[in-house]
Formats: sequence, structure tokens, C-alpha cells
Amino acid sequence: MPNVVNNQAKINHADSNAPVGVFDSGIGGLSVLKHLREQLPFENFIYVADMAYAPYGERSNEELIARSIKITDFFLSMGIKALVIACNTATAAAVKVLRQRHPELIIIGMEPGIKPAAARSESKIVGVLATKSTLLSEKFNQLSQQLSQETQTQFIPQACIGLVNQIELGDLHSEKILELLRLYVWPLLEQGVDTLVLGCTHYPFVSAQINQVINEYFLPEKRNIHIIDTGDAVARRLKQLLQQENLLRDCQQGVLVAYTTGKLEMLLRGLSFDMQNKGMLEAHQIQI
Repeated sequence: MPNVVNNQAKINHADSNAPVGVFDSGIGGLSVLKHLREQLPFENFIYVADMAYAPYGERSNEELIARSIKITDFFLSMGIKALVIACNTATAAAVKVLRQRHPELIIIGMEPGIKPAAARSESKIVGVLATKSTLLSEKFNQLSQQLSQETQTQFIPQACIGLVNQIELGDLHSEKILELLRLYVWPLLEQGVDTLVLGCTHYPFVSAQINQVINEYFLPEKRNIHIIDTGDAVARRLKQLLQQENLLRDCQQGVLVAYTTGKLEMLLRGLSFDMQNKGMLEAHQIQI
């Protein structure tokens, strides 16, 4: 693998044709990649699903940092011009370390979406669906406490244990997923939540099912609950930063190369969920 320091030195003179690296513990980051490819159709993307170490929500901070460094080194060996950490848990654990190691690289992480949720909520009671690791992170707790004071909003965290694993299995309409969503969403509705934050990139894949259990709870009436997904904001931010650095690619349909450290068939299943596979080049199993 090429020396990382040398790769980092190349970033100042990155070619606009260079790819953007995107990673997650599994297929969840594909929900972010969908927004990226919709808003940046000419960009080339490399996606890594670190399935051999999934779910990240059950890993220690030390493990998450180590995996994030290894995957970033892999991306740098491929000559990326920007990095998107398409995982709330990995962002909370490792984004600061990665930015310190690679100050010249555009690095974008996932925010939990509680700021737009506070602005959207009328009841000022917001539910946050996320992994246990994200909710316990210093980054989340500092931001939630600050926003709570500034906006007089109550944030109610809900760790969705087991949900990522079920989504990774690929049957998004399974009764098990609905059972878990009822278990996690209904108590939030009982507490007066009118806005739900999807604090994990896996969760947008079951947004329709979340709406289903919300409607079940409120039957026979129907109440509008706002759902916040930050994938679109991440794509807009990447586009802005690429424009600022004159690194925006603006010709020919971009291609996607996807890798997984786990089973290739699981990655391919995830790509089939609602991904626009236009321009997709290939998918591989890899050890990192």
C-alpha cells in the first residue's frame, strides 16, 4: 500500500477526476451515497462496507478509530480527493482523529440532525433514534445539551438495539423489523414527540416502516410526525466544499466501485434496495 504521507501530500493538487471515498459498517451508508450520487452525478465514488466488523454500534471507540484509520489509508491509496464518513457512530468516534491526521483532506461526517429537528419541532420534544455508541458519545451529548439550552427543546434518546442487524439481513418488510420499530418508536410518541431524528444511516431504509408504526399508534386518527434524515445535507455540504476547492467534476456520468470486507452478496443486496446503479462499475470483496 502506498505511503499515506505521500498520498496526503498529493491532496493539495488533487485532480477533479479523483474519486470520493465513502464508508460505513455495512449497507447503511448507501442511503447517504444515494443522496451524493443524486446531487453529484458526475463524481466517481468508492464505497467501502466494513461488514466484517459490523455493527459499529457494538464496537469500542478504540476499535472504531482503528477501523476508520485503516479504511482511510485504503482510500488514500486509491487517490481520493474527499472522504465521507457515512456512519453516525464512526463519525462520533473518529472524525476528529482523521481530521488531525489528514488536515488537507476534505472530510465530512454525519451529524445527528438534532439542530434541524429542534427548528422543526412544534412540541419541542424530539426523539432521537440511534445506536447506543452514538448516544453515549461526547459529540452527541455536548451538542444535545447545548441545543437544549438554546432552543428549550427536550431530546429523548432511544438506542435501537438490534435494528441495524435486521436491516443488514435485507428483508426490510420483515415482522421483526416492525416489532423493533414499535418497541422503540411508540414510547417516544407516548412522551409527546412530534419529530424523529434518524441518527443512523441504516434507518432511512426503513423510513416507510417507521411511518407505518407511527400510523398504527395514532389509529384511528392520523398525526403528522416529522422525520429528519441528514443524508441530503451531507451531499450539499460535499458539493459546496468541492466547488470551493475547484475539485468538482462536471463531465460524464460518474462511476461507482464498491467494496466489502464481508460477504459480497450482502453488499449487492444492499445496492439493490433503492440505489441508482447507473454508472456502477464493479463490486469486490476485500480485506482491510
